[in-house]
Amino acid sequence: MESSRNDSFTSDENVPEIVCLSIIVLGASGDLAKKKTFPALFHLYSQGFLPPDEVHIFGYARTKISDDKLRNRIHGYIVSDRSASPSEDVSKFLNLVKYVSGSYDSAEGFQLLDKEIEKQETSKCSREGSSQRLFYLALPPSVYPSVCKMIRKYCMNKSDLGGWTRVVVEKPFGKDLDSAEKLSSQIGELFDETQIYRIDHYLGKELVQNLLVHRFANRFFLPLWNRDNIDNVQIVFREDFGTEGRGGYFDEYGIIRDIIQNHLLQVLCLVAMEKPVSLKPEHIRDEKVKVLQSVLPINDEEVVLGQYVGYRDDPTVPDHSNTPTFATVILRLHNERWEGVPFILKAGKALNSRKAEIRVQFKEVPGDIFQCQKQGRNEFIIRLQPSEAMYMKLTVKQPGLEFSTVQSELDLSYRQRYQGVTIPEAYERLILDTIRGDQQHFVRRDELKVAWKIFTPLLHRIDNGEMNPFPYQPGSRGPAEADELSAKAGYVQTDGYTWIHPTL
Repeated sequence: MESSRNDSFTSDENVPEIVCLSIIVLGASGDLAKKKTFPALFHLYSQGFLPPDEVHIFGYARTKISDDKLRNRIHGYIVSDRSASPSEDVSKFLNLVKYVSGSYDSAEGFQLLDKEIEKQETSKCSREGSSQRLFYLALPPSVYPSVCKMIRKYCMNKSDLGGWTRVVVEKPFGKDLDSAEKLSSQIGELFDETQIYRIDHYLGKELVQNLLVHRFANRFFLPLWNRDNIDNVQIVFREDFGTEGRGGYFDEYGIIRDIIQNHLLQVLCLVAMEKPVSLKPEHIRDEKVKVLQSVLPINDEEVVLGQYVGYRDDPTVPDHSNTPTFATVILRLHNERWEGVPFILKAGKALNSRKAEIRVQFKEVPGDIFQCQKQGRNEFIIRLQPSEAMYMKLTVKQPGLEFSTVQSELDLSYRQRYQGVTIPEAYERLILDTIRGDQQHFVRRDELKVAWKIFTPLLHRIDNGEMNPFPYQPGSRGPAEADELSAKAGYVQTDGYTWIHPTL
């Protein structure tokens, strides 16, 4: 087990020892590392969370390149991400980055990597084995087992001397229940659960992080958040572009595996969970698992699949691909709080807008003396991206001499309310959590297992060709059948109302 201390002390001197943190990005030459991992590390560095006298960053991949070549590759992504960063900060950060080339299943490369890490640890005057090592696997899941074996055999720190070794693994965590369990078992044989950080970047988004505060720190929401007042909940992910050259990769997984089974299901857990006994990570994750365990088997009649016209034109996509690029799936929870409330999970590519949001629709007001049902129901919307906001749609009197009603909103738009505050990227937050040893926003093994158990039967029916997607035009709302399914589940579309994001 790893030590819970952040600072260790020498046995013969009452002087704090200098911490040495080594962050190793495996798959350093890939897109994920260049576009997400290294920029996140840079922003943590520029904000003072990675002091230059305590940290070194290593890239590891099969490509044979020099330190400078890797630095040049990631330089453009760092400076283009937030152009306000001083060039001096960029140069200092890049000087912390070193590169080691090697394969993902050979001892030689990882022995060399370990020597390079030890060399930097020694330069920081750390006791042997007391430093901290974070391995970020920006790699395909197929190589996780071999890479983890190499780390375990050649690159582990000695936790009994006060150090730790942690491994961050990226999604997808398997393709169904069996493959996910196999992968979990292979990694679990090598590392304790406290050392494994299964990252889902949606859990690092600012508005997702705010869900616990919103739900459990505001008195007026507590009595409303149940089946007596809420008619339905929509959790929506929409992109206005298609696969854009990633068709071959995407076709292996589809929109349900790629978005719904992990991202949207994680959001559902935070919307539906009971209050944990404390903010300790295990207490929060216990409540999320209870939500997943209460999900009833998916009814095929409450699923609509779609595939945008032109998807199969991608030469990397099979001509007769049955992979959905759009899906609406209704989940129902069998518990006291949510019995009878449909949770409508919707995700799609090549649609008419780009956004991700949670839409909680309340039941109609009984005894409607104002005859305002035609304006629509009260809704509470949490807009996750872009233009982060929370707003409540409610009915008000139309200004003027006439006594008529109209829908408006109570609006908390982050760009307007928190001017000058930079909202961190999800990867920044989650990497920092990993360094701090906080697993609250990471997926636990039993949680992963239950999530796959929910979706695996549906996914197998799709893979076997038993369910086929409806075609839809790029730039549309998706298949018309999806809107019909939402309406059948009880969602009432508001006509004549558009949320206008405040401009600064």
